[in-house]
Amino acid sequence: MTLSFQFGTVGSPIGTPKKPGGSVGAIEFSKSIGLTAFELGWVQSVRVSEETCALIKQAGIEQGVSLSVHASYFFNLNATDEEWPKSRKRLMDAAHYGNLAGATDIIFHPGSYFGNPPAEVLKIAIPRLKGCVDELRKAKNPVNLRPETMGKSAMLGSTEDTLEMSKAIKGVLPCIDFAHLHARPGDGTMNTVKEWTKILEAYQAALGKEALKNLHIHLSGIEYGPKGEKKHLALGESDLKLNFLFEVLRDFGCAGRILGESPIMEEDTLNMKKAWMKTSGEKE
Repeated sequence: MTLSFQFGTVGSPIGTPKKPGGSVGAIEFSKSIGLTAFELGWVQSVRVSEETCALIKQAGIEQGVSLSVHASYFFNLNATDEEWPKSRKRLMDAAHYGNLAGATDIIFHPGSYFGNPPAEVLKIAIPRLKGCVDELRKAKNPVNLRPETMGKSAMLGSTEDTLEMSKAIKGVLPCIDFAHLHARPGDGTMNTVKEWTKILEAYQAALGKEALKNLHIHLSGIEYGPKGEKKHLALGESDLKLNFLFEVLRDFGCAGRILGESPIMEEDTLNMKKAWMKTSGEKE
């Protein structure tokens, strides 16, 4: 029996050896410790050759590790008209090289409201994002683009925002960062069975029950203040109630990938995997 979720880290695990090193080494090391997903952290820029992408893809296939990409932090669907072409290129580069590297999903931070109402911002964001998907499909690139739920209330990326984008565009699906959703209100809410249930009900209502079988989740502990996220923490240092979240994921029959973003990367990701097995009753 395989687990409903594949687990992995965002960026190379701490224990990745120097040789072969890089993403190939990270994939091999991940598999050796029992992780079967890996997210390439291309968060500054995409500095990778087509040859390297081919090696990464081969390693993913050989090890049975599912790959995704975290695109540049310097991307904003709500950029000014002058800035948008540069911003857009950052996402498209991640999607182009990510596909060559065998990644199925490209994760990105959607941007900022700049003080404008979410509904107004989405009128700009959705057509821009659709243009990106249309261009990828013309190029026969099948990757999913996944806007991430964000941890600060000033950022484009509430649950509602990501579901609106996903509903409007085929080939767009959320990346749900549950730590960010816990931090976003800034008051310690979004941490109960009832609150997580509401999120998954909204997800199912927007995208259908089948979509719950293809979740892409980011998870860690988190520190927050009144304006939301401050920084990621180890699970043990955070007030995030992982057991409640996992009970709800189990009860909704969810599946997909869970990528750890804790400072103690693979250690906490393996803790998550153990916690999931305990809650779900699943065995490897």
